[in-house]
Amino acid sequence: MITKTTLLTILLMTPFLCTSQNVEIKQELVKAKNVILLIGDGTGLSQISSAFYFKKTNPHYARFKHIGLIKTSSSKQAITDSAAGATAFASGVKTYNGAVGIADDSTEVKTLVEIASLHNIKTGVIATSSIQHATPASFYAHVINRGLYEDISADMVVSDIDFFAGGGRSFFNKRKDGKNLLVELETKGFAIDTLALGTFSEIQKHSKMAYLLADEHMKPTAKGRDDFLPKATELGIQFLSKDTNNSNFFIMIEGSQIDWGGHANDADYLISELIDFDNAIGKALDFAEKDGNTLVIVTADHETGGFTLASTIKKDGDGKSYSDYNEITGTFSTNGHSATLIPVFAFGPGAEAFSGVYENTEIFYKILDATNWNNGN
Repeated sequence: MITKTTLLTILLMTPFLCTSQNVEIKQELVKAKNVILLIGDGTGLSQISSAFYFKKTNPHYARFKHIGLIKTSSSKQAITDSAAGATAFASGVKTYNGAVGIADDSTEVKTLVEIASLHNIKTGVIATSSIQHATPASFYAHVINRGLYEDISADMVVSDIDFFAGGGRSFFNKRKDGKNLLVELETKGFAIDTLALGTFSEIQKHSKMAYLLADEHMKPTAKGRDDFLPKATELGIQFLSKDTNNSNFFIMIEGSQIDWGGHANDADYLISELIDFDNAIGKALDFAEKDGNTLVIVTADHETGGFTLASTIKKDGDGKSYSDYNEITGTFSTNGHSATLIPVFAFGPGAEAFSGVYENTEIFYKILDATNWNNGN
């Protein structure tokens, strides 16, 4: 039996319950206006873990609350390469190793850059490899084989990219066909710098910006590249968001050479590149925290090297080997890629959806859901 007191309590609480429900509905409808996708090529959990032991400051990976895992196999191989892995992120399809922006049947598939551009959203790619390398290429190019760098460069010219930074200058201006595609980039409105990253004030006036800072790949960070990646990340974000009336953007940032450290079984190389990549993550998160409308996703296409943080093997006074559990050494089980599940870290509007275990192609669809970009246009 409902007493007068109970009825009065229900009536008094009803407005608050409705308000709470409305707030929840509004929160569910919030969509990201910007997306920053950071790909640490070849980066598995052990590579990420190395930042927690070897970085002198707190790793930016620790700033994430929403974490998931992806399965990375390509359409025909249990172990993926970067081309198939990046195409899964960029277009939401499983394809064969070596394929860039195409399906198994060699038909072109729409990329996130192409989809975002239909909505007047600015786009960019950054890499520490050549800008034609498999991962960045998969976001703007369509070729049957990742090694077709000159064809990939031609696709860049006709793409909707607004900002890019990395190596690969020779594939534009020292081509077998004799063409100088840097001239064509300028015709499309690009300002081009082949010497060094500029400041935002220097490039703010341009409508499109290209940095081609090496003939092929850029140097390792420990051998002269220094902090290019975090600086380019910050500069790219500033450039793409500079126009008050058109400030929304999508950018993909790759820490390319983490993978190369794994292939070389060089732990020092790998760790220095991973720490550099973590600094780029920090730049993305700093912007997203202030902006409030930006989704940041950090993941990898695959793991490279079977990397492990093992105890250091030493010998005692009698010459017997033992494991020193107070000292860590990076060890490897392969020179190639592995099939291990890969972590996904997300921050910002829609970040909750990136928790769980799922296929790498779901990154594409989760981005579309988080932004409400329409793949059907």
